[in-house]
Formats: sequence, structure tokens, C-alpha cells
Amino acid sequence: MGKTLYFEIQEYKERLRKTKQSMNEKGIEVLIVTDPANMNYLTGFDGWSFYVHQCIIALVDQDEPIWVGRGQDANAARLTTWLSEENIKPYTDDYVQSLIKHPMDFVSDVLKERGYDKKIIATEMDAYYYTAKCQERLVLGLPNAVFKDGTNIVNWVKIIKSDTEVEYIRKAARIAEKAMETAYNSVDEGVRQCDAAANVYHAQISGTEEYGGDYTAIVPLMPSGIRTSTPHLSWTDEPYKNGDTVILELAGCYRRYHCPLSRTMIIGEAPQKVRDLAAVVAEGLTNALNNVKPGMTCEEVERVWANSIAKSGFIKDSRIGYSMGLNYPPDWGEHTASLRPGDKTVLQPNMTFHMIPGIWLDECGVDISESFRVTKNGCETFTNYPRRLLEK
Repeated sequence: MGKTLYFEIQEYKERLRKTKQSMNEKGIEVLIVTDPANMNYLTGFDGWSFYVHQCIIALVDQDEPIWVGRGQDANAARLTTWLSEENIKPYTDDYVQSLIKHPMDFVSDVLKERGYDKKIIATEMDAYYYTAKCQERLVLGLPNAVFKDGTNIVNWVKIIKSDTEVEYIRKAARIAEKAMETAYNSVDEGVRQCDAAANVYHAQISGTEEYGGDYTAIVPLMPSGIRTSTPHLSWTDEPYKNGDTVILELAGCYRRYHCPLSRTMIIGEAPQKVRDLAAVVAEGLTNALNNVKPGMTCEEVERVWANSIAKSGFIKDSRIGYSMGLNYPPDWGEHTASLRPGDKTVLQPNMTFHMIPGIWLDECGVDISESFRVTKNGCETFTNYPRRLLEK
């Protein structure tokens, strides 16, 4: 069966080596990985199958992990991973959404068969697709094991990108620019918000003439009017009106690697408060980006931003960015480093972040962002799109 791998097998093996090194340091012998992005990172597995229970089992003393998933998804593992047939372990369909059997019972059986049922086992307890029932059934099925929390072990390994990963994000950036330009051209007085969103979706998935796009982990966030006072609303079927502020938080995605990009636009005459807020956000963002360099901590980057906006009187009480890259719904963030006070993560070359210092007030908001890579001397912003309030 022909495989489709987006990286050399050696790169997957190096990722696994680093993961096992972290496991060793934490006294973990078995790591059960359920986060779809982390499954992809270690093996290449890529399917819309995360609505049923599936996992990768990393064994500290084995050269290959084990894929466990639904029987009808086994060929996806054969097509998209570097794993050998003996390490692809499908369960039968009577495990799916059953009140009697549970996929983690099957995982327990796999570990028993391989002699790992008395080991120190870690699970991604805070992963989106790992449920309380999963943990309950594993503990029940493996009474002789010792359980630990393995949340974010793989996430911290993947925070530093390879050159190939960076190139995929650069390709996603070209799609993000196209999507943003499409949004700007589509949003106008009298146009239904849903129609503008549909055009953005088309731009994201059609990609460029050279390569197509993938579905993004977050839908296009496109609130308008009073709905811009909060960051995570999207479109309705109402038409845009003259004087509307519209926030556009979009992304390009290529081979599951994201490049987020946010801008704010005004239809017609912009209220002075929105103009002032946009100028503050853009200036603070630019100052923070200009100061990024390896060796800084995340909180030091945020401090540059905070010092920049202090004179304006506007206040932002949430983080201004986070590590991002490879992911699946519902988030393109990596759940590791955040650009905020107290985060002492040291920036290193090829870390990638989305810096999004949006400010939301009671009646409006402004969101202007950039995705960037830490370089040897500073940072590289992935997109090239006007960093200001967009007017129409």
C-alpha cells in the first residue's frame, strides 16, 4: 500500500527519540498519546477520526510506537504513517460508542499482550479528545500499572520546528495572505456575513496555484459591529452595515501547519476610538516584534508590548501570543509557551508564535496580529500584509 509521508522517516524517528528522552527524564515507561496533532507529529497519522477514541502508544524501549484506532481507520494509518504492520492495532466496531466495551479496554489488552501492563504509564489527561471515561477504563484494565500525567510532553518537543516544518508554515502564510485579501474584498455594506465567510473558506482550501490548502483548526472568526467586543464570535447571516467594525482572524493551513493572521477593518467612516485603538495595537505589536530575539523570555516580550501601550490608557489583561503550528480542531495553538507575565520560557531559534495583542472594549475591539519565527538574531514574520486598520 502506497504511503504518503510529509517528512523523512528519520525526522519522525528523531521526534520519537526526543519524546522518549523526555519520558525517561520524567520516569515514564509508556506514553499514551491521544492529541491528534501529537499523533500526527510522531507518526504522520492524518485522518478525521478523532471523534472516536484512538491513540499512539510510545514505549520507552521500543523503536516504533503503536497506533490503536477504529478498524475502518486502520488503512489511514497504513497510508499516512511510517509504522510497520505489526504496530497498527485496529479494534472492532463493537467498541465504538458502546455502553459495554470501551476502546481503552482494547488499549489495555494491547499493553498486556506486549508485557507493559505493570509499567509506569502516562496519559495526556488534559487533551481535548481524552475523556474521564478513558482514564477510568485504563485504570480499571491495568490494575498493576502506575499512572502519571503526560499532558504536553510531546507538545514541548514540537515547540522547536525543523526547517521543513518552517517551510510548511511559510506556505500556509501565502494562503493566509490570500484569505485575508479575499476577506477584505468580500466584506462590504449590504453583503451577507455568511457569504463573505464562504469566500474566505474557498480561498483557504483552494490555496495557491502551486499548492492547495487544508482545513484550519479554527473557523474564520469574523465578528462585526458590537460583536467585535469579544474575540471568539464569527459570522451571522446578517448583512454588513455602513460604520461596522469587522474583526478578521483567519489562517492558512498547509499539511496541518498553520499561519494565523488577524486584521480589523471598518466599512465606511471609522469611529475615532477605533482608529486610536488600532494605532495603539499596531504600534505595540511592531515594537514587540522588533525586540524579539533568542534568549529572551516570553514574559520579556510581553513587557515590551505592555510598556508600549502604557501611555495610551488602554489595558489588555490577557496574553498577547502563544506557540503555534501543527494542529487539528479546535485550536492551532500548541498549549505550551504563552507571551504573558510569568512565562519564563526562553525563546530559541525556530520556535513559532502567533502574536495577537487584541484589545476588546465594551462596545468594540481591534485585533491585529502576526505569526513569527524566532531566528538567530531576531524574528521572521511569516506574512506580508498591511499592519494597520483596514478601511473600505
